[in-house]
Amino acid sequence: MATRRFLTVREFCHELGIAPSTFYDWRAKGRAPKYIKLPNGEIRIRHTELERWLDEREVAA
Repeated sequence: MATRRFLTVREFCHELGIAPSTFYDWRAKGRAPKYIKLPNGEIRIRHTELERWLDEREVAA
């Protein structure tokens, strides 16, 4: 099975265990990962962007 390259907002939120409203709040505040806005207005997040975004937030113990 091939790895999906893009996540929907719903899939992104499911991966992180957050509500979609949290994603949209982060987006409004400029804290969300980079995303792609499709011509129909839907949003997609690259899997690689999710990993990069999480890596930037990793804190050493």
